[in-house]
Amino acid sequence: YLVGVGRADCTGPVAQVPLMGYANPNQVGGGLLSRLYSRAFIMAEPEDSKRVVFVSIDIGMVSQRVRLEVLKQLRSKYGELYRQDNVVLSGTHTHSGPGGYFQYTLFWVTSKGLIRPALSSIVNGIVKSIDIAHENMKRGRLFINRGTVESSQINRSPFSYLANPEAERNRYSSNTDKEMVVLKMVDKDGHELGLISWFAVHPVSMNNSNLLVNSDNVGYASYLFEQEKNKGMLPGEGSFVAAFASSNLGDVSPNTRGPFCANTGESCDNPQSTCPIGGASMCMAKGPGNDMFESTRIIGQNIYLKAKELYEKASQEVTGPLSSAHQWVNMSDVSVELNATHMVKTCKPALGHSFAAGTIDGVGAFNFTQGSVEGDPFWDQIRDQLLGEPSNETKACHEPKPILFNTGEMTWPHPWHPDIVDVQIAAIGSLAILAVPGEFTTMSGRRLREAVKSEFDSHGARGMNVVIAGLCNVYTHYITTYEEYQVQRYEAASTIYGPHTLSAYIQLYRGLAKAIALNATHELSRGPEPPLFNVTSLTLLPSLSAESAPAGKTFGDVLEEVRQEYRETEVAEVTFVGANPRNSAENATEHNFLMVERYSNISSSWRVVLNDASWDTRFYWSKGSRGQSNVTLEWHIPAGTEPGVYRLRYFGHYKKRVSLFHTITVPFEGSSSAFQITAP
Repeated sequence: YLVGVGRADCTGPVAQVPLMGYANPNQVGGGLLSRLYSRAFIMAEPEDSKRVVFVSIDIGMVSQRVRLEVLKQLRSKYGELYRQDNVVLSGTHTHSGPGGYFQYTLFWVTSKGLIRPALSSIVNGIVKSIDIAHENMKRGRLFINRGTVESSQINRSPFSYLANPEAERNRYSSNTDKEMVVLKMVDKDGHELGLISWFAVHPVSMNNSNLLVNSDNVGYASYLFEQEKNKGMLPGEGSFVAAFASSNLGDVSPNTRGPFCANTGESCDNPQSTCPIGGASMCMAKGPGNDMFESTRIIGQNIYLKAKELYEKASQEVTGPLSSAHQWVNMSDVSVELNATHMVKTCKPALGHSFAAGTIDGVGAFNFTQGSVEGDPFWDQIRDQLLGEPSNETKACHEPKPILFNTGEMTWPHPWHPDIVDVQIAAIGSLAILAVPGEFTTMSGRRLREAVKSEFDSHGARGMNVVIAGLCNVYTHYITTYEEYQVQRYEAASTIYGPHTLSAYIQLYRGLAKAIALNATHELSRGPEPPLFNVTSLTLLPSLSAESAPAGKTFGDVLEEVRQEYRETEVAEVTFVGANPRNSAENATEHNFLMVERYSNISSSWRVVLNDASWDTRFYWSKGSRGQSNVTLEWHIPAGTEPGVYRLRYFGHYKKRVSLFHTITVPFEGSSSAFQITAP
C-alpha cells in the first residue's frame, strides 16, 4: 500500500464553552490540561485510485455537522478522491472536549447552541490532518495484532448484560470486551510511521467536576506512545502518529473500583444504581487512582503498554484490495426481518426517563433513577406542557421505554435528533472496520461483529478481521441488545430508535459486507442525503468584550510568584494578570498558552522543554469582575526532571477597545521569575 499519516491540533476554545459528554450544564471549560488532536491515516493501492481514510479525533463524538463540513472541504480540495464512502471519522469519546459542534437541537441544550469557533477548529483540524497524511504518502506495509488488556474496564450496567441469554453469555469469559486490536504502519524500509489501536473503554477517567480541556485516558496513551517514538520533540510534534480509537464501549467504564455512595462510602452496585441516602445522584464509580488525574494516567498507561507490546510483536501482514461501502439510511423507518415470518420496525427517535439518570460515571440531575420502565407523572406532565406529548404510535413503538424526550417529533427550530444516519464499512485487505454511528454495548458489538464476519465468510471473503470503530460520522447515542433494552438502564433509555435498533444495524451492515465481498459496492443505493441546516452560529456564550488589568498592572504581570526552589514531584505555580483564552482560539488555531523553559549555561539562553500539550502542565483561567481575569500555570514536576534553572511563560491575547464600536485583539506574554530545581 501507499500509507500516509498526519496529526493536527483541533482543541478550539478552552474557556466558557460547555464540555461535551456528561451533559452537565455546570461543566464549562476553564483551562487546559492537554491538547486535542485529529489523527489521520490514509491507505491507497499504488496502481489504482482506491483509497481508505481513517481519522480518530480527540472529541466526544463526530457530529453530522462536522462530517458534512469536512466532506465539503475535501471535495473542494481533492475532487472525488475523498468521499463519504471512503472517509471514516471516529471520535475517541473524551468527555473533556469543547461542545457546541452539533446541528440537532437536543445537543444545543447542554452546549449553549452551535458554537462556530469550536466547530471550525474541529473541522479545520480534521482536514489539516488529512492534508498532512495526503502529502506524506509513501510505500509502506501494515501489520495487525491483537491481545488482552487487563484491569482497565468494568461493565457499568452488569444487570442489563445479565438480561442477555445465558447460552450467549456462557460463550464469553467476561462482561466486557478486553481485546485490543492494533494496526501497525511502517514504510518499505521498515521506518515506523504510526499505529491505530481499537479498544472498548469509556474515556471518563476525568469526571464531571473537571473543567480542564483534555483527551482523557486514551489521549494519554497516544501522548505516551508519540513521546516515546518522537524522541526529543515537544508534545504534539514529530512524524509518528499513534491513535487510540474507540470501539463498542457503550457499557464499559474505566472506573475499575466500581460504584460507591459518595456520602456513605458503601457500594451501590444495584439494578437502579441508587444509594439509601441521597438516591441515584450519590452513586459514583471510582477509578484506580487517588484522584481523577492519577486514574487517567493509570488507565492510559495500561492501554499504552499493551499497545506497545502488540505493536512490537506484530507480524501478521495485512494485504489485499481496499474497498469501502457506505449508505445513508433513515433509521426511524427501517423494516427488519427477524425470521421468515416476523417483521419489526425501528422507531422515531426518543429518549427514555433513565437517560436523565445518567450513569455511575456521571450522574444526572433531579434524582431520576436507572431502570425506569414506568414514567413519572410529575415529569411527564412537565414534558407534555413544554415539549408536547409523544404520539401513541411512538409510545407503542418504544415499549417498554417510558419516553421523556420525544425528540423525533420535535422540530423547532430544527429537528432535535437525526433521522438520516451513516452506515459504513472500510476494508483494508483482511481488516474490516465497521464505522458505527454511536455507542454499541459489549454484547451488541459482539453480535454485530459476528454477523458481519459470517456474512463475509458466506460470500467467500474468509478470515476477515472485523473491528468496530465507535462514534463515527453522526451521533445517535446508544445501541443495546433487545434483551438489554427491556431493562431500561441509561444505555437502553438512550437507544433512540427503539428496541430493534441493533437488529436493524445488523441487517444493514450485513448488506455492506456482502457488497464488499462480492465486489458490488457500486450497486448499493446511496440512500437519502442528510440535511445541512442553515444555521451558522447560534449561541448563548457571553460575547467577547474589552478587558482590563487591575490598577497599576498590565496584562501578563505576575500576581503570585513562583517559589525560588522546588524538588521533583512538587508543583511550581504562578498566577498572572490574564485575559479570556477564547481570544486566542478565535485568533489562531494552534495557540500555545504556556512554556516551561530551562536555562542553558552553554548557550546562555532559555530552551523550551515543555508546551501546553504536556500532561505535566495545567493552564487555569478564572474570570473576575469588570473585565478582569487571572491565569494560573502549574507544572507538576515529574520524578527524574533534570536539576537546573527554569521558568514558566504565559502567552495570551486581550481585547482592547479602540472606539465605541470597535475592539482589537492584542497579543501579550508574561514570565515567572527563574527558579531552581534541586536534585532529590
